[in-house]
Amino acid sequence: MWRHFLDDLGRIATVIRLVWGSKLAGFAGAPAAASVLLGDDSDLDPGEKVLARWARVVSTRPNDTTEDGVDELRATHLTDQQIFALTLFVALRSAFARVNDALGVEPDAAVLASASPAVRDAVTFGRPASQPMPGCA
Repeated sequence: MWRHFLDDLGRIATVIRLVWGSKLAGFAGAPAAASVLLGDDSDLDPGEKVLARWARVVSTRPNDTTEDGVDELRATHLTDQQIFALTLFVALRSAFARVNDALGVEPDAAVLASASPAVRDAVTFGRPASQPMPGCA
């Protein structure tokens, strides 16, 4: 169920982590989403763990991908076309996040207000997010 939300769990922009963490929290609950954002995959099923591991490698150390990693993805019943699409999506989201970071993009009040405290607390790096405006929390 979480497969499409495990797009890029490396060290990506605060904005993207807050948005995707909030979406994941809607499916899995805020504590599970916060755990995944912090790198703890214990709440994921085995296939989701493979996806999360692949996304982390692609987004943080793309030269460390291996044929074994691809074989693990195939074992989750992903086709080569789906593996390519997943890899491309993770890489593009990671690049987009780096552009946001380079330009100093911060989450707006609506993004901060929509993120649960557990998700906000799990985003512990990158540019600090401003606090929600009064009346938006």
